[in-house]
Amino acid sequence: MVDSGTGRRGLGSQRRYSVRGRVRAGDRARDRESERAVVNGRRRKESASVHRKPLLVGAGVVAVVAGAALTVGLWPSGDSGAPSTGRPSGERSAQAPAASPTPSPDRTYPMSRAPRTIPAVREHTAARGPGWRPAKGGRVVVGADALADEGRLLAKELGLTYAGQGEARAGDVGLNLTDEDANAESYTLRVADGRVRISGTEEAGVFYGTRTLKQEVHGNATAPEGVVRDSPAKPQRGFMLDIARKHFTAAWIEDRIRELGDLKYNQLGLHFSDDQGFRIASDSHPEVVSKEHLTKAEVRRILALAKSRHIAVVPEIDSPGHLGAVIAAHPDLQLRNTAGVASKGALDISKPAAAKIVDELLNEYADLFPGPYWHLGADEYQALTVANPAASYPQLATAATKAYGSGAGIADLATGWLNDRADTMRGHDRTMRAWNDGIFAGGTVQADKDLKVAYWTGKEIGARQPTEYLRSGRELLNYNDEYLYYVLGQPNTFVYPTGQRIYEQWTPLVVRGTTPVPKEYDDQILGASFAVWCDLSGSQTQAQVAAGIRMPLRALTQKLWDPRRPESSWADFKALAGKLD
Repeated sequence: MVDSGTGRRGLGSQRRYSVRGRVRAGDRARDRESERAVVNGRRRKESASVHRKPLLVGAGVVAVVAGAALTVGLWPSGDSGAPSTGRPSGERSAQAPAASPTPSPDRTYPMSRAPRTIPAVREHTAARGPGWRPAKGGRVVVGADALADEGRLLAKELGLTYAGQGEARAGDVGLNLTDEDANAESYTLRVADGRVRISGTEEAGVFYGTRTLKQEVHGNATAPEGVVRDSPAKPQRGFMLDIARKHFTAAWIEDRIRELGDLKYNQLGLHFSDDQGFRIASDSHPEVVSKEHLTKAEVRRILALAKSRHIAVVPEIDSPGHLGAVIAAHPDLQLRNTAGVASKGALDISKPAAAKIVDELLNEYADLFPGPYWHLGADEYQALTVANPAASYPQLATAATKAYGSGAGIADLATGWLNDRADTMRGHDRTMRAWNDGIFAGGTVQADKDLKVAYWTGKEIGARQPTEYLRSGRELLNYNDEYLYYVLGQPNTFVYPTGQRIYEQWTPLVVRGTTPVPKEYDDQILGASFAVWCDLSGSQTQAQVAAGIRMPLRALTQKLWDPRRPESSWADFKALAGKLD
């Protein structure tokens, strides 16, 4: 988090992203059943991590029948051991694959080019054909009721009719679930025979396919003929918003959710408690809530919209620091030194009542927020920022030795506090994260192993190099304050981040400063989050914040979807963003 005197900083455990198998070429009869077999053919299991290499897709094949072009997409099964002769083709933002082999002559259409989207699709197999665009009479049909929400949304966006379950005919878009063994966010988008078919193993992947199609046809454009096979490099792609220091309206947050969904983000972090405010209504402790706040009804609408966009909301109640709004209503819980001087925003964690009120709040909001993630905070506890914590806060030193033995110190007491709050949230089956400077080295007490590291800085007391956390086996989320912190008013040394810097310089391996960690740790870096902190809350309006984060959000999703060096220049990327808005 950012504090104006210092500096600072979003679905259950996320499984590793791997894509298995390829489509087997089926019979090539031209009746509808065989054609569908080609589209939804079975894939053999063949582990291939999308972290490590691009997906391999075979070439489209064009047959000329009675003077007409028939385009059929084929993928080799690989069972015969024969090499594939096809390669993906078309424009892309990163390492462009070789062009597809020239197919049989086509009298009407040139080979298609890859769609231009943000983030860019990772693989496209070109084909000859007119492509597809929405037109009067077109429908969206689904293969399962589970895709009804995705189908209705796409139909509304493209001006088509939602027709429920059925088979896609010419002019239609068909959404289907498959039983292939692939990650939940991968999808296949096929444009052929005057229709679009989008398939994935789970609803999230199909939804992302609809986002690609929406961008393809934006501005009365045409979705190119051929097959997109796409999947993200990183499983967690987030945006975090400090609504504690600055009140943001529910409508503004909902607009960001729509924007995030179209950009294929899947997490929204809400930091709603800090020294300056507590911004969500409370039933257990209404006395801590700020005058300007979100009602629970508003939060439920935000959660429903986020769910429809496959975005998990990650709440954060930071403790034992950054609790000034709670302390204002409970001054007896404020940490004070031997001279009676209060420590800003810090709870006296030697008092059982401090743990009681925080746990009551955690339990209340766990019921409001049903998602799988929770942020526990744990950074910038002021008792640990003085030269001699034990001398300044003897009550904490005494509590540490009483709880953990004669060799324990105040850092151990703070770590025990973090572990206790984690225990509270485990009762709600949450996967938890904490800021890196609240996870200490050495000591008598260690932070629980299942806590993910939200790494934001190397500047704070207690902060360590990211490799120290990674070497110990911890998984990490990248909140690098050098690139990903948008701090209102630019206090201290902060400057507003630019999309260009993220696009040209940053990768998920750049966790601290500008230097990447070794590639061997790539799998432990689960993703990243762009963070808006509102230290000087009046510095920008909501509209100015939305405008300021627009290009950084687009650059970040590109690098999380495909972290390789982009082929397109920043100027081209920026121009594309303008066309797609």
